[in-house]
Amino acid sequence: MEFLTSLLLFAFVIIDIQVGLFSVARDYDAILYRNAIYAHAGLAKVFGTPMVLTTSGDVGPNGPLPADFLDMFPNTPVIKLLGEVNAWDNPEFRKAIEATGKKQVVLAGITTDVCTSFAALSMREAGYSVFVNVEASGTTTELVRSVSNDRMRDAGVQVLSTFAIMSELMRDWRDTPGAAELFPFLDKYYPAYTMIARAHRAAVENGTVITGEDKLH
Repeated sequence: MEFLTSLLLFAFVIIDIQVGLFSVARDYDAILYRNAIYAHAGLAKVFGTPMVLTTSGDVGPNGPLPADFLDMFPNTPVIKLLGEVNAWDNPEFRKAIEATGKKQVVLAGITTDVCTSFAALSMREAGYSVFVNVEASGTTTELVRSVSNDRMRDAGVQVLSTFAIMSELMRDWRDTPGAAELFPFLDKYYPAYTMIARAHRAAVENGTVITGEDKLH
């Protein structure tokens, strides 16, 4: 089993998560998916990692990348795929990945079965350790998502949640980035966890134990 390791070793990739393609991702709730794609980009921002961005057919119905991505990474050029179905077949994309100097890649894209899977499989074959964000990769149906993730796993690609990716990269709440940097990220993208943190803070500050609660172990 491979794990994400040092911050010095990895880069993030977003493949074709374009505004016109967003509606193709129907395998789960659109609000959750919107949150997940921004969380994926936000993780790269928090950890200060290289980011590689691509579009395909962005002057047509596929549309551009969300402006939020470009605002997060103003100095990152967008690789325009010229017809290649597999981003790895585009020389500029390969150069961009190689230019990061990283051997671990954290990937998300639309669609999971094509854009994400094809690039992940090719990068794996090229010797990269590949980690796919299952929440930030969207496709047409749950069935398609399931078989696509199985195919990637069979090739040694790690398929993870956003929270798992964050936790593997952070490794220790006492590190930097650690609690101070990641609680604001979680509050924006994974509020269930920060509500637990708020409850813990309130318990510490209040110091009150409800009768009977002291019997719980």
